[in-house]
Amino acid sequence: MAPALGSLQQKRLGNALTFMALLLILFFVEESIQGEETASQGSIKNLVFSKKNNTSAVARKLLQSTEDGDGNRIGTACTKDDIVIFQGSTTPLPNGIPSYTVQIMNVCLSGCSISNIHVSCGWFSSVRLINPTVFRRLYYDDCLVNDGEPLGPGECLSFDYANTFSYPLSVSSAASC
Repeated sequence: MAPALGSLQQKRLGNALTFMALLLILFFVEESIQGEETASQGSIKNLVFSKKNNTSAVARKLLQSTEDGDGNRIGTACTKDDIVIFQGSTTPLPNGIPSYTVQIMNVCLSGCSISNIHVSCGWFSSVRLINPTVFRRLYYDDCLVNDGEPLGPGECLSFDYANTFSYPLSVSSAASC
């Protein structure tokens, strides 16, 4: 049984390292973009939620291509498919319970805010307290994001949860402008 446990720990470590590498890449890209655009447009980031409440979110401007691009996506109405959910494991709690970070982003390029975002989440629960205005389970397999309020274009919500396993999360419905 010990080799299986070691293998599981190696897999978790690999997942954590992959997630951290992604975060580092995003950080460096964001810093370079911020440095280029700060002079002309002010700060590219706006803090949406306080980290004191176990939540943080950053609003980012998404750049539209000046080329024709995919006519089916740019300039069309936003849908639930424009909400993207990233989830990755993080450092376990001191008592050994695994922790996960979730990021929910509005990637719609037409400048539309998306509200009333519902996520398919099973019997979602967490040992770590989550701000209910950011994410909460309403019923079985129905969680509400951002208290039903709009998530603007390029905005990202983030929260951490802890449980013995991760929950598969996917957008089930959303209302667009």
